[in-house]
Amino acid sequence: MRSRIIAWLGMLVVSGVPLLAHHSAVAEYDLEKPVKMSGTVTRVEWSNPHIWFYVDVKNPDGTITNWGFSGGAPGVLQRRGISRTAMKPGDVVKVEGFRAKDGSTNGSGNTVTFEDGRRVFTAMEGFQQK
Repeated sequence: MRSRIIAWLGMLVVSGVPLLAHHSAVAEYDLEKPVKMSGTVTRVEWSNPHIWFYVDVKNPDGTITNWGFSGGAPGVLQRRGISRTAMKPGDVVKVEGFRAKDGSTNGSGNTVTFEDGRRVFTAMEGFQQK
């Protein structure tokens, strides 16, 4: 009986490891600091655990800042009908999301709107604007 309890507890510990490895989006992004910006996509990284896309944004003083935006997991996005070719370098987009808590030029890229009006929801599930 004791060996069954130990085996059961061992399985619980091992099965819980993946749950502990994933982080909440609110751990990285500040829901009190929404961002809305337009620019040109410079790079798209379609890899696990989340896609990243980078956008050159023109500042009021004329300089350019390259922002990095995190999106959902590639598999989740594909199940939503968003392919890896949906966004590519050179696309002009409007991005809405939340700024990184560390104050860097990173954010969550929740919604992306293309020049033709096409709109895709790229955020991680359950992480939406208020």
